[in-house]
Amino acid sequence: MTNYIEDSDNDGPIILTVPREAHGTRLDQFLSDSLQDQAVSRERLKRAIKDGNVQVDAARCTKPNTRVVSGMQIEVLMDFAPNALVPEDAPLHILYRDEHIAVLNKQPDLTVHPCPSCPSGTLVHRLLHHFPELARMEGPRPGIVHRLDKDTSGIIVVALTEEARLALSQAFAEHDMIKEYLALTVGVPELDAGIIEAPIGRHPTMKVKMAVVGPEHGGRAAVSEFRVLHADREANYALVAVRIHTGRTHQIRVHMSHMGYPLWGDTTYGGGVPAHSPIAAHASRQMLHAWRLQFAHPVTGAPLSFSCPPPDDFTTLVAALSARTQRVVITGMPGCGKSALLKTLGDRGMPIWTADGIVHALYAEGGDGWHFLRGRYGDRFAPADGPVNRAALFAAMQESVSIRREVEACIHPIVRHDLLAFWQEHTNVPVAVAEVPLILEAGWREDADILVGVHCPREIRARRVEENRGWAPEVLASMEAWQWPEDDKMAACDIVVDNSGSLETLRVNADKLLASLMRRREDRLNATVQKLHGLWDVA
Repeated sequence: MTNYIEDSDNDGPIILTVPREAHGTRLDQFLSDSLQDQAVSRERLKRAIKDGNVQVDAARCTKPNTRVVSGMQIEVLMDFAPNALVPEDAPLHILYRDEHIAVLNKQPDLTVHPCPSCPSGTLVHRLLHHFPELARMEGPRPGIVHRLDKDTSGIIVVALTEEARLALSQAFAEHDMIKEYLALTVGVPELDAGIIEAPIGRHPTMKVKMAVVGPEHGGRAAVSEFRVLHADREANYALVAVRIHTGRTHQIRVHMSHMGYPLWGDTTYGGGVPAHSPIAAHASRQMLHAWRLQFAHPVTGAPLSFSCPPPDDFTTLVAALSARTQRVVITGMPGCGKSALLKTLGDRGMPIWTADGIVHALYAEGGDGWHFLRGRYGDRFAPADGPVNRAALFAAMQESVSIRREVEACIHPIVRHDLLAFWQEHTNVPVAVAEVPLILEAGWREDADILVGVHCPREIRARRVEENRGWAPEVLASMEAWQWPEDDKMAACDIVVDNSGSLETLRVNADKLLASLMRRREDRLNATVQKLHGLWDVA
């Protein structure tokens, strides 16, 4: 359309003459078409007409739907000051675009629209560069019909026309959109799926936060539906898909925290990580990603569905959480060489722990085991001025099943407590190793990630314990009787190390064991990451 502008001085009114081809057009539409260079929205022009700032043939006109006539003179009295927003040339990940809408995958650490604390560098500033037509919309957030928190990544839809903006705004207000997010939670929800119905409002004392509060305190109805896609209790995380049926501020973050499972990296709602933690570098934001969005096209009505995987920081955090210390326990029959293998691994730099060493400390004068035996049996096994007489105690345990079970019932829980403390002290190394001869018999299999059995033929074991410990054959037989049969014990192990040869051969086998452990650890991490990719990848 030809613009018949007789006076375009920015300091005065704009006077337009209606051309023949515009005859019969609505007044607001005619002004919108004629003033494209002024980057003014049709809604703003409607308001100007209603406010009496437009004259038609020198008469005030307040009806936007007035039909213009060829030759009519229209005077526009309004401020055409340019939009204060300055387009910024920065990348956008565009999933879809047409003349009405654009669907984007927003990166984390990007504020959606300007605010006092972030007047530039927002998504809106980037949008203005890639979609100049947005400059015709009014206000500090042109095209924005919904928002994501600065550190939340994922899908966001932008209106490129006023018609689309109104339709999308209505769809969001009426909850006609299907929105699903991915979240990494601290801890694993007890239920695999569920619905959270808890009203959300401003925190009563910390106004920058939201909280679950009743309607009497300003809480508004909020409904979130979740399902656990993947969980690892030992690594203390779950990948959860959350669909929101309402759109309250920080809804997912508040609801999951209210359940006791805040999002990793969410310092506001309880998922923050201490700066000294090795996890801190991988959880620098709340781990929340807008994964899926389904809605009807605001103009055509066609159904639209979009999904996109989360950024790499999701998988790097999962890998860091899953890369926990591999708890390796060595077990085997008496005389098989468990201690020799443990020492060899210790020489290779692995943290090591031995149950026999803890028992030795317990039986020292003043130890917990010494006190128990003195309190239960007097001087029989624990003299007042010395350590426990282990030979006398062993003989009594051979003769009496009740004594053996009573001693084990006292000593085993103390030993296990120390083992668990050992694991807790070594959470930042690839492998930690403990020697526990009776781990299977005591029912502690869950305390080991990898169980390594040391195998040695019985005749060799018998010779070793006779030469090194002075055990008679009947002593070895008694010790073996307290354990599982060797074949069953080795069958229950994840890895079996042969120790029927020399010490040098055992050292070679120890190196092979370490290599195998590292491969298993890497394979486990890769399998976890691949599983996650299979859950969220889009074909």
